[in-house]
Amino acid sequence: MQIDEKSKEAPKEGALYKTLEIEGRRFSLYYGYYEESDRYNPFCDPIPIYPDFLKEPIYTDGGHPFATDMQDACEHYRGQSAEDGCFCCLHYKKCEDFFGICLCDERRRNE
Repeated sequence: MQIDEKSKEAPKEGALYKTLEIEGRRFSLYYGYYEESDRYNPFCDPIPIYPDFLKEPIYTDGGHPFATDMQDACEHYRGQSAEDGCFCCLHYKKCEDFFGICLCDERRRNE
């Protein structure tokens, strides 16, 4: 069995991983590094970088903030252990590919 040489190549930093549309918002995910030190580690390949919705919130048309499964829990977390992150919160509505929406009324943006 011959292995395709292309399939062994690591993704290039800055290359498009995928584009998703969730609740009318488009998100483009690119390969990169979360930690600067990983960029210089020969054992770390670029990985898909997800938005930091705590630093830069984006909202649905209904005013609910987007979140990611791996996002740190906020002060309104409802679940067993806040160390589990947003994906374990009762307010979290799972969407696709690690994206979700926080349905907590305290975090909803009212316009």
